[in-house]
Order: sequence, then structure tokens, then C-alpha cells
Amino acid sequence: MERLQKVLAEAGIASRRKCEELITAGRVEVNDRVVTVLGVKVDPAQDSIKVDGRPIKRESKVYVLFNKPKGVITSAQDPEGRKTVTDFFKNLKERIYPIGRLDYDTEGLLLLTNDGEFAHLLTHPKHHVPRTYLATVKGVPHGTALDKLRTGIKLEDGMTAPAEVEYHDIDPQTNETVVKITIFEGRNRQVRRMFDAIHHPVIKLKRVQFGPLQLSGVPRGKYRHLTPQEVRELREEALSAGSAESHNIQKGE
Repeated sequence: MERLQKVLAEAGIASRRKCEELITAGRVEVNDRVVTVLGVKVDPAQDSIKVDGRPIKRESKVYVLFNKPKGVITSAQDPEGRKTVTDFFKNLKERIYPIGRLDYDTEGLLLLTNDGEFAHLLTHPKHHVPRTYLATVKGVPHGTALDKLRTGIKLEDGMTAPAEVEYHDIDPQTNETVVKITIFEGRNRQVRRMFDAIHHPVIKLKRVQFGPLQLSGVPRGKYRHLTPQEVRELREEALSAGSAESHNIQKGE
């Protein structure tokens, strides 16, 4: 027996959190009875499970690394009619969705899957899977400014965790600097807000690494499937990060 929201997520319906919303909204039926409370357990091999009146079926798990272009929405659909990341996967029979988000004006490495548990694992705040970006910013930040990012900087939603920061390139002619930054959180527009806080706004932002995965070799607008080993490594990194945080909390750090 498994929790209903887990079964829905594993069937590729949506992320586990979104599946919980579908349940509480009364859109899920188990054996022809509407279920609106969380925690219900089902047997996916025996029970009839429907979402919006349509039976679910378990799909093969798909894990994709996509090089998202700038000007593309990280969503399944957009009411304004703008191009979305799912427009690039119409040849896949499985319905996949993004793990986390990249802003409309941010490009680079984005993971997509139909495995809701996997997506939940990588986006849960306690797991702190590192994300690395190349940020082109106005001006040349002094070392003291970058040190603020390294130790944590106060934003409107609280202090950031310490980031790894280093100069990548400096262009004196344009008065622009490319800074390589690795963060361990997933707040909304976090990298842009961090550089705004040190008065060096971001001109261009590209994610080049997510955990052990790198963007190299995947052209803009193209994707590749993850290998089983890469999926295992991502799981292990997320779980080890979560275990380390729990250990630190117990120690009072």
C-alpha cells in the first residue's frame, strides 16, 4: 500500500505537492469515490484511480537534461501564449515537467522528469543540491563585495546560505564581469537578487551545473536523457546533503 499522492506522482500526473492539491480539490477518485483528504493509502495494482475522470497509468520514468534558451517559460503552459519548455518535448510520449524553475530571462541547465518523488527530492529545501551559474554583471565587484555573497547576504526573505563565488572573466571595455557562483538554495530569482544587493545587477545569467551534472555538450534548445548512473548520483547527493543538515541541526550548528 502506498500513499495516494505518491502513486499519482509516480504515474507522471504532476509533482507530489501538485498531486496533493489535486486531491484536496476533489479531482481524484479511488474506486469511484472522490478522495479529498491526504494520507489515504492505495494499492496501485488493485485499486481504480482516476484524475478528472480519467484512469491513471504508470509510465516509464524519464529524466532529461535540457539547455533552456532565454525567453522560454519554465511551465507546462502559459496564458500569454509564450513559448514554454514543454514545447521542446512534443516528441516524447511521456508527459514531463520541470524540476524547479529557471526565470524567463535565464538560460541553461534545467532538469525535467515524470518522476514526482525524484523531483520532490531535488527541490526539497533541506537537501541543498548545489546549482552553479555564470552571471554577467555590471561593473567589477570588489573582493569585499563578493565576500558578502560567500558569507551570506540579507535579502527581503532572510539571509542567504554561504555561496561559492569566483571571478570567471572581466571585460574592461564593456565594464562587465562574469562571476561563477554556486548556491545551495532555490529561492525565487535568488542569484539576481544577491547581485542587486551588492549593487552589481545581472545582465545575463546561465545555469551551467546542477549537482554533479554539467551543461557542456548540450546545445541551446536541445536535451539529452540522463543515464541511470547520473540519476543515482543525483539521488545520493540530495540524500547526503539532507543527512548532513539533519546532523548539524542535532549538533546545534
